[in-house]
Amino acid sequence: MYRLTGERIILREYRKEDLTYMRNWVNDIEITQYLSDIFLYPHTLNNTESFLDALLQGNSNMRGFVIAHKETEEYIGQADLVKIDWINRVATLGIVIGTKDNLNKGYGSESIKLIQEFVFNSLNLHKLDLEVSAHNERAINCYKKCGFKEEGRIRENSFKNGKYVDTIFMGILKREYKSM
Repeated sequence: MYRLTGERIILREYRKEDLTYMRNWVNDIEITQYLSDIFLYPHTLNNTESFLDALLQGNSNMRGFVIAHKETEEYIGQADLVKIDWINRVATLGIVIGTKDNLNKGYGSESIKLIQEFVFNSLNLHKLDLEVSAHNERAINCYKKCGFKEEGRIRENSFKNGKYVDTIFMGILKREYKSM
């Protein structure tokens, strides 16, 4: 079983018991307000189980890891490669810290650094990219701290909290990662 180990966390495989933790955040507006539009509507237990089952059975195009406490292996969140383009050697990152008591503790940046190591040194990809809502300042600061650069912006691309906000595209190249 492949795991990525950091100072305080591990990135481990998904497990059936992660369902309880996932259910705690999928309908929490404080967590999901920065995520994709699939979280605009409530997620049923069945929705979450189907998503997890697809990952467990390898029936998902997404590949990824659970962010877990190193000592207990308890679920903190998820760091996934939501899309991998093997021809162009580019992966798209999706990440969520799903437990509010673990926000602002550096688990996101530690997870991203582990994913970067994996993407660039194990998968030999050329680029890791992501998109983020411009109003998600905490995430943008984390991504910049991890070496991501803004590559583009789509103005007023999404409607969040009663106003239109930009979508920012960010990326990091393997050579930029190596020079960090």
